Amino acid sequence: MIRRFALYGFLKNQRYFEPFLLLYFLESGLNFSQIGLLIFFREFSKNLFEIPSGAIADLYGRRRSMIFSFISYIFSLLLFFLLPSFIFMICAMVLFGIGEAFRSGTHKAMIFSWLDRQGRLHKKNKVYGFTRSWSKIGSAVSIVIASAAVLILQDFTWLFILTLIPYVLEIINFVGYPDYLNLQSDTRINIQGVFRHLWNAIKDAVHIPKLRTLLTESMSFEGMFAAVKDYIQPIIKNSVLLLPLLIQLTEFQRTTVMVGLTYLLFHIFSAWGSRKSYKVGEKTGSLENAANLIWKITFLLYLFLLVFILTKSIIPIIIIFILLYFTQNLWRPILISRFETFAVDIKAATILSIESQAKSISVMILAPVIGFSIDLVKPFSPGFEFWPIGVIGCVISGLILLKRR
Repeated sequence: MIRRFALYGFLKNQRYFEPFLLLYFLESGLNFSQIGLLIFFREFSKNLFEIPSGAIADLYGRRRSMIFSFISYIFSLLLFFLLPSFIFMICAMVLFGIGEAFRSGTHKAMIFSWLDRQGRLHKKNKVYGFTRSWSKIGSAVSIVIASAAVLILQDFTWLFILTLIPYVLEIINFVGYPDYLNLQSDTRINIQGVFRHLWNAIKDAVHIPKLRTLLTESMSFEGMFAAVKDYIQPIIKNSVLLLPLLIQLTEFQRTTVMVGLTYLLFHIFSAWGSRKSYKVGEKTGSLENAANLIWKITFLLYLFLLVFILTKSIIPIIIIFILLYFTQNLWRPILISRFETFAVDIKAATILSIESQAKSISVMILAPVIGFSIDLVKPFSPGFEFWPIGVIGCVISGLILLKRR
């Protein structure tokens, strides 16, 4: 079963379209405001189904919930491939968000249930770390395959069809899971009661000042990062001709290679950041000091990003994005540890669920705002119209730093 769990992580991250998704949208004739709206609809549907998905998993079984998740992904991918218009892209993003909602957290619960049944629950950190490592390996492999496929096919659209292969294999993998991992509840859960429980937990969270502050910080940091992290794709596309690299290749080929290499570095530094996160707290003396340091670094990164975009310095821009990925992976474990420290009066799992939804709401707000801002300034700085990312990032991180003072 551990091999099957590892296979799940590997196949799940074979999202060949992901490093090139914004480029696909731009090639389809969309502007940045429309791209922001697409991200809004994905996060909205994910947020809407996040809580009922847990109840449905209890009602009908975790394995069925996971299979439904990947069926939703598959229909989303088919829509992107067959009907590349804005309206159908909205439908595809909604389906993808539903898939995310039904998948997130469910498989971890299945791993822990299996370990408990085997009497090996004390090894959960080791087993989960092993399966997570295969997810990271999957991400690295997917970037190599995606880049090679784009270079050969000269078209981003086929990446959606290629992604169908590992996702169908994932469903086959789930069919082989033992029936007891389905863990269908004998008790029928009232979904209305689930929403009522969530609402009560939200009221409890916002009345505890420290938790309210942590939710604000999560929405600010994670929401901003999630909204801007993939803008490196069009930035590289717009500036690839300025680079004295791979000049024997066409513009399309150079863009593909540069985006692929950049995302490979993203994943390498992300894994490194996750491993080194605990050392930041040790060296600064406390989790709060570590968070304060990371907010200062984040402010400086967005400030430098603004300067480098205005000066059209593509290599420093790529370095800043790599550092943003690294910083986010330092930040995430520290944030979760801070939540667990202060979530004493209410269930930590419920608070973390609220945190996840708060982050999605932040992305829903920021993604359209950033996209609209970029379209607004595009006539005045064509090719390097992305400087609003730096401005908004500086404003958000600056306000958090002032509040922490």
